Amino acid sequence: MADTLKEALLDSNRRPAVVTDLQTLIDEEVAAKGGVSGAVIKTGYAAVKKIKPGIIGSAADSLLDDFVLALEPIFAEYKRSGAGSFAAYLPTRADEASNALLSVTDARAERSSRDSIKKVYGKLRPKGKENVEEALPRLGQLIDKYAS
Repeated sequence: MADTLKEALLDSNRRPAVVTDLQTLIDEEVAAKGGVSGAVIKTGYAAVKKIKPGIIGSAADSLLDDFVLALEPIFAEYKRSGAGSFAAYLPTRADEASNALLSVTDARAERSSRDSIKKVYGKLRPKGKENVEEALPRLGQLIDKYAS
């Protein structure tokens, strides 16, 4: 098992597969959303993909290093805890994990020069924490896949 997330996810031989899996995870999370808020998320997501095709994979790749850095302390605590899987452990740290991940996307959105991206992100952000927390079990599974 990898000792760090950096070792598990940022290895140049593994990175393309990690990015592909992240894009799939995002697509699946969006597709699973229901209700009015789900419709808003799906519409916003489709708009972002239409504005710049390939943006989801590109964004996942460009954010991966920062996401790994943000989650590294939680992964280190998981390793010390001796818990069974990161997929089971990560949701127990939902508040900390979601805040860490959203701090990365918030900073990136703020630096964006594209007003359309900022506008869509701004509309989606209020439900961001809830949506990230819902995705943590799948994210943990993805990390387990590469860390084991």
